[in-house]
Amino acid sequence: MAFRTPFNSKARTDANTGLGTNAASYGGRFFTKSGNANIRKSGIPFLDSISWYHTMLTLPRWKFFVIICGFYFLVNSVFASMYYALGVEHLNGVNANSSWDAFGQAFFFSVQTFTTVGYGHVSPSGFLTSFVAAVEALFGLLSFAIATGLFYGRFSQPKAHILFSHNAIIAPYKGGTALMLRMCPSKNANLSDAEARVTLGMHVEENGQMVNKFFTLDLELSTINALNLNWTLVHPITEDSPLYQFTATDFENTVGELIVFLKMFDDMYSNTVMKRTSYTFEEIVYGARFLPMFTRDVNQQKTILQIDKLNAIEKVQL
Repeated sequence: MAFRTPFNSKARTDANTGLGTNAASYGGRFFTKSGNANIRKSGIPFLDSISWYHTMLTLPRWKFFVIICGFYFLVNSVFASMYYALGVEHLNGVNANSSWDAFGQAFFFSVQTFTTVGYGHVSPSGFLTSFVAAVEALFGLLSFAIATGLFYGRFSQPKAHILFSHNAIIAPYKGGTALMLRMCPSKNANLSDAEARVTLGMHVEENGQMVNKFFTLDLELSTINALNLNWTLVHPITEDSPLYQFTATDFENTVGELIVFLKMFDDMYSNTVMKRTSYTFEEIVYGARFLPMFTRDVNQQKTILQIDKLNAIEKVQL
């Protein structure tokens, strides 16, 4: 879609974003809502393009546990098949009445060997069976060492537990309008020295071609001392703003994206944490305002942050 309104020449462009300027190569958005770069790499083998350690650290919790459990049962099934192929008569203590019973007892012997539990009810005899058990015990030790490292990495990895509003809005502000978006902490973390930066990318016609132009938006407050309640980022739409004189129709007919970068210090991790998100122009509500999301408790001794109201807005006339 073409940019229909004249480009605001007073707005300062930003050439240091690290994002592509060729609008024809734009993939729909630069960053996903979760803050990941919307990029798929090609030109190298698939396995070489993936860092398995980073992948395992960033997988959703349910996928991580499915992979761990699946690997556990797969490995034990493979070793159980090897014991079964060598003959369960080489496993002292196995008294099977059927083939399935023999495989089941070989499987549970594999579990005992893999985890180094070793109840002693079943023991290997013969060179080949003992060799397979020795290899499995070593493989089990190495596997649990890797799994322990992954568990610790996922548990101890510094994370910014911040929620962003689903939509950004164009709202009334000091006799004019402003672009606003809202965020809040979702965990019992102590966040300080929070710093925000918002970059606007738009398709703009230049010399007869559509290009991506980027602008660093001026914020009413770009830093705050502590992020304990919600924080609304406000970009006043003045004559110097790239959004100056934008109408609802312009937002509908222009390809654009807001990219939000947030950096803060987490006392618990004693480390700096970061968070990113983005809003396409389709996710900007024109003519709205955020509703309050914190209040006093009944005893008027604490402030209640109502996180379920993070996305609460109401339409207003601009």
